[in-house]
Amino acid sequence: MAPIQKTGLAYPNKFGVILVRALEEVMGRNGLNAILNLAGLNHYVEHPLPDNLEKGFDFAEVAAVNVALEDMYGPRGGRGLSLRVGRALFADGLRNFGALAGVGDLAFKVLPLGAKLRIGIPAVAKIFSQISDQHSTVEERENEYIYTIHKCSECHGRTGQDKPICFIATGILQEALKWVSGGNEFRVNESRCMATGDSVCEYVIQKEPLS
Repeated sequence: MAPIQKTGLAYPNKFGVILVRALEEVMGRNGLNAILNLAGLNHYVEHPLPDNLEKGFDFAEVAAVNVALEDMYGPRGGRGLSLRVGRALFADGLRNFGALAGVGDLAFKVLPLGAKLRIGIPAVAKIFSQISDQHSTVEERENEYIYTIHKCSECHGRTGQDKPICFIATGILQEALKWVSGGNEFRVNESRCMATGDSVCEYVIQKEPLS
């Protein structure tokens, strides 16, 4: 396999550590090794990334994991696994980052649902924008939030797709909303994707929980 062409855009190494952990949690040790092998990232088995906030986990490496999941399990299977990996990624570590640290506090827990979303969704975007090269913004509309990723790692270098493919990010948002809201599930739908020719990756988050 050809070495991964680095993009120069990166997440903190810690994100890579959490991603590898999430893959193992969802797929088991053998599944993790197979995916890292297929993605050209098997060096991370012997030499794990340092658990720090230095930007060293390149966007191209996330894209390679996305492609590997799809190649190994087919588009539908890969999509289901990507959603689960995204959810595990948030639950295993992302929720402990900066702007979200206060979400578990009692003062936050007693807020009405609308206020929790109004504070929590931009807090998720802020984490990515502040400590990685993934620039994210949030816009509130009447019945939904529009979460936009202006520099996306998951579909980096992929073009000509007929539908959006960034399911790890969808899973992260689903789990983030569950955490922020105190246990509700929300519909999150990727409506625009750079892999289909759009200029951004955009997610529509319904304000009303599913149940």
